[in-house]
Amino acid sequence: MSKLSRRQILIFFAGSVSATLWGTKNLNTASSNAGKKITSLNFTPVRLPHPLPIYQKHKSFLPTGIGQGQELNISEDIKLTSYNVVDDVVVPPEYERYVIVSWGDRVFPNRDEYVGYNCDYTAFIPLNKTKDEGYLWVNHEYVSYPISSLVLESADNLAELPTAFESVIGWALPSSKNIQTEGEFLYNLGGSIIRISRNKTNNRFAVVKDAKNRRIHGLSGLGINSKRKDSYQNITTWGNLSYQKGDQNYLIATGPAATEVFNLSSDGLGNKIIGTAYNCSGGTTPWGTVLSAEENFQNQIGVTEAVKSDGTQTGYTDGSTGKTFGLVGEKYGWIVEIDPANPKFRPRKHTWLGRYHHENVAMRVAAGKKLVAYMGDDRRGGHTWKFVSADKVSSPTSKSNSRLWEKGTLYVARYNPDGTGQWIPLLLTTPTNPIAPTVLSSVEFAALGKVQKDGHLPLPKRKGIAGQTEDGGICKCDRTNEAKVLPAYQNKKLSDFYTTQGAVLSDAFLAANLIGGTPTARPEDIEVHPRTQEVFIAYTDGAPGSDGYPDSRIFQVAKLNNAVNATQQSGGLYKIIEDSADGTGLTFRWQRLAQGGEAGSVSGAGFANVDNLVFDDFANVWGVTDMSTNTHNGFNTGAAGKQTTIDRTATGNVSDLTGVFGNNWLFFSPTTGANAGQVIPFAHGPVRCEMTGPTFVGDTLIISVQHPGEDCPINDGTILSRSIELLDLNGTTFNQTRTVPRGSSWPSNISKDDGGKGQPTGIPLPSVIGIRRKNSLGRFI
Repeated sequence: MSKLSRRQILIFFAGSVSATLWGTKNLNTASSNAGKKITSLNFTPVRLPHPLPIYQKHKSFLPTGIGQGQELNISEDIKLTSYNVVDDVVVPPEYERYVIVSWGDRVFPNRDEYVGYNCDYTAFIPLNKTKDEGYLWVNHEYVSYPISSLVLESADNLAELPTAFESVIGWALPSSKNIQTEGEFLYNLGGSIIRISRNKTNNRFAVVKDAKNRRIHGLSGLGINSKRKDSYQNITTWGNLSYQKGDQNYLIATGPAATEVFNLSSDGLGNKIIGTAYNCSGGTTPWGTVLSAEENFQNQIGVTEAVKSDGTQTGYTDGSTGKTFGLVGEKYGWIVEIDPANPKFRPRKHTWLGRYHHENVAMRVAAGKKLVAYMGDDRRGGHTWKFVSADKVSSPTSKSNSRLWEKGTLYVARYNPDGTGQWIPLLLTTPTNPIAPTVLSSVEFAALGKVQKDGHLPLPKRKGIAGQTEDGGICKCDRTNEAKVLPAYQNKKLSDFYTTQGAVLSDAFLAANLIGGTPTARPEDIEVHPRTQEVFIAYTDGAPGSDGYPDSRIFQVAKLNNAVNATQQSGGLYKIIEDSADGTGLTFRWQRLAQGGEAGSVSGAGFANVDNLVFDDFANVWGVTDMSTNTHNGFNTGAAGKQTTIDRTATGNVSDLTGVFGNNWLFFSPTTGANAGQVIPFAHGPVRCEMTGPTFVGDTLIISVQHPGEDCPINDGTILSRSIELLDLNGTTFNQTRTVPRGSSWPSNISKDDGGKGQPTGIPLPSVIGIRRKNSLGRFI
């Protein structure tokens, strides 16, 4: 961000239209007035391993141990030649952090049940105007080691090491994968509803007993299998505990797929759905419901993604939990609406919002206007989406608004290189016009003479199209076969590939490629600016992958030259400016504010892999990073402590460069004042974790700490050390000695007063925490 001029930064955050109308003089005056309210930072930025411009302007807080640190003075030379990584949530010294709830906590009326694994999105539904009490919703995205060695894709010397399940839950999983282990893994997904209240003594949130505290998980409603007529009729339990015996808490769906696809599903259950799982981010409606996003539903602890032309799955995938329990794939990968305060509201999957790897939902809700929602498909080559309701909002807080999800139109974004764009409707009548792989990959090819994954564009496989003999799944179109394959997909309509509107929505990812939607750089969080209504998008990683190739004309897909400070491909922060005032129009403009990468790299903003975003009450931007666990601090996962390769002269996908950034972290970026647009580190998470799901509630930031110690041994005191090459702000390199615990013990290793156990080598627990300012006076910042 430091590479942009002050005017560019202010225009980006204040809104392009507003800036144009105000002019430079008025804009700078307004910013100056805002800056007078906060003349300097009122907290000490956390010191991270890598150089950032903010450290040349403000003192910083260097963590030295659990709950300990020292203040570093302002200096022009901010290189740290040594850095010791602390296994904790490190916050500025003006703040405190504490655990609200953790995996395995027994907070439900049925004492057999417990909070699920890998906490993600959080939402808070207040029960009073002061917001000191309410229902906390927590997503549970997936299971990973050390919950059990049975989730490992490869042992890598971990299979014989201690795991966490028995120590935390109190009983042992079987030693080999069977219906009980697979069922328990699905139970650990979905979400938890937990009442929390602020303690008047210390102003911290804590769990409150409530009959409405409950789980909605991957096998909710498994009891309905008894109504089937196939081989799954007797698969209604996965164990002998009360919650494992199956219940009738099934989900339902709305929209075209509910009536045009699910009636064809091989389970014979029609519009009844077993469970919700793979729940990543989401959204909270003004009327007090939560939208939970089903993301990576296609893995082995999941279901089949590929569908036929009628929208139903091509078949069960061998080795998947979908096959074990008879979970038909077409019923997963949707946005799910839940009412935490009303157990009688049956959770529902809104199929007009499409089926893909959902990351989140951001809404525009105004009385008398149509409901508009923006969503991302978090995969390499995934799309950016918009839904517009057919009917209009009455009162934004009315529960009747839930019906607006049941009828409307889903659009996919097409980005043009000139900064304009179109919203293309996903309708049967929409013409097909895929973007050619040679066009998508043109920038990388021009720079390197070759491209990753051959620039491939997945398209729906259909018998008789481009010589194919099967119906359903993926046809891989790329640079090598484009001339032969692409013409067969052009100048048709979606109705030539799908039998119904519901089928189109069930295969939204491939259908979007077919009609010319832009493959993008993994759209993670999307948020609507509370004042300008512009749409901020965190694209987390531009590198292509097995799902597709992001448009290289729009996104940085690779390191394109061998200069040590060349632009890195680790995502960026973009925004969409709608041409229509109410957001319902078909054209927009787009801008990129920040490119991921070290601050010393060309265009680098100083972060990598930005994920969740949130605006605070003053419209400042907060963001978290999601760097891959197997690159953290320059060490791969597993027990060996193998160093990753930091080769700054390499070109192409050089993902290991994210190892320079340390642990995943939380940053603050003011939108006004002297520090507008600066990346200011506010916190970092424990070893191998991801900080996710930030929600502001008064003076408190509620946030999840997901997968501490992922795919590494439980911390036994082993310390890893290496020399790692970093960029200084001027683009030259220096070496830093980095030490880091091999695994995590967080939050077992923090004090009992803060929700831990004071055990330096205890069990790591995915958790939801609160961060608040000491003596806050009711404000977070």
